[in-house]
Amino acid sequence: MPRNRRAAAAAVAAASVLLLAAACTGQSSGGATDDADAKTTITFWHGWSAPSEVKAIQADVDRFEKVHPNITVKTVGNMTDDKINQALRAGGSNAPDVVSSFTTDNVGKFCSSGAFADLKPFLDKSKIDLDKTFTKPLQAYTQFDGKRCTLPLLSDAYALYYNKDAFEAAGIASPPKTWTEFDKDAVKLTKPQGGSYQQLGFMPTFHGYESTPGHLVAQWSPTYFDRNGKSDIAKDPAFAKMFSWQQGLVKKLGGFTKLEKFRSGFGDEWGAKHPFQTGQVAMQVDGEWRLGMAEDAKSKVDIGVAPLPVPADQADSYGKGYITGTVVGIASTSKKQNAAWEFVKYITTDTDAVVGFANDIHNVPSTLAALKSPKLTFDPRLQTFLDIAQNPKSNTTPASVNGGTYQVTLQDFGYDFESGKAKDLQAGLKKTADQIDTDIEKAK
Repeated sequence: MPRNRRAAAAAVAAASVLLLAAACTGQSSGGATDDADAKTTITFWHGWSAPSEVKAIQADVDRFEKVHPNITVKTVGNMTDDKINQALRAGGSNAPDVVSSFTTDNVGKFCSSGAFADLKPFLDKSKIDLDKTFTKPLQAYTQFDGKRCTLPLLSDAYALYYNKDAFEAAGIASPPKTWTEFDKDAVKLTKPQGGSYQQLGFMPTFHGYESTPGHLVAQWSPTYFDRNGKSDIAKDPAFAKMFSWQQGLVKKLGGFTKLEKFRSGFGDEWGAKHPFQTGQVAMQVDGEWRLGMAEDAKSKVDIGVAPLPVPADQADSYGKGYITGTVVGIASTSKKQNAAWEFVKYITTDTDAVVGFANDIHNVPSTLAALKSPKLTFDPRLQTFLDIAQNPKSNTTPASVNGGTYQVTLQDFGYDFESGKAKDLQAGLKKTADQIDTDIEKAK
């Protein structure tokens, strides 16, 4: 199953983790004084809950325990950041030693509040070269303000899904590489039906399942913050260009009201009636999990996968994309941090362990070695996601002291702009940037 990192979820998670600062000040009763060679039990909290996911986690744990027979790992699944927050504030014997989170947006809060231990001493002790182990985007979203308190545990990449049969019927020979080509294809693929659509080339509204401002603007290679930590969204032209492109496509495909009315009839994003899987839309922005979900739903769509388009003036960057993923860290309250590190090190840096977990859970491996491992088994169409994960121009959203709040603020502006509530793009971006700066100052 996919991990839903939509901005609404990020907002709730960010709000809950704000409470962490009051309880975690960087000081803790935990420490790295335990003997990692002694017989011990550590507790690992994670967010996966589906039977196949839980089975994959246990297989990873079993592999670790075979290598480290003195360390027993007790797993607890279906743990949200809110539950993690409560446990770390409460402390005690029931608190976790190792924690994984699907919300990379909260890494800034985890690191700055002291909720998770600084991993640099452990990395130095184990002589792990981050540049030889992880790509730059993964290194970026697992640290904040110079403190690395998490490491990547598998990753996700976003690409373009397209209906091959619909492309052939429309006379389109190959997936678009630039947004200009994309717009033309989206119009060709759209089949009006009365006041609605028989088929829509692409749902461009920001509620359109993963077509969020953050996922789309990545193709313009944006800079979210300047050197002083101030929001750069009103100054970096990438944001204005993305919003202008999106508004233009909304108009080309029938207008906001008509599109939103059609969208109201879509099936659930995580269910069998997803509009791409049913053929209602011919192109879709999504992560690598969509292939498996379409197969589980027995979709009749002949699915093609390609990188998302890029602006025409950045044509040489085609192949890049937005990257995110799961992170894992050590609770600062843990009294078994050396044993916990052995587990974290194994599941995040051991090539066979990363490959085995990626194979079992159908996500993108998070280490450079695992991405090239001959033991990696996958649907050939997933190669696109593996390539995006390794592309040096792929990017992610940076960590912030108040988690993903700045992304929610940007997305809220997106809703206002596409609906016509906000009419002046540049003024709206300036107001949004000011709000982001104000929120960050308050969080500090």
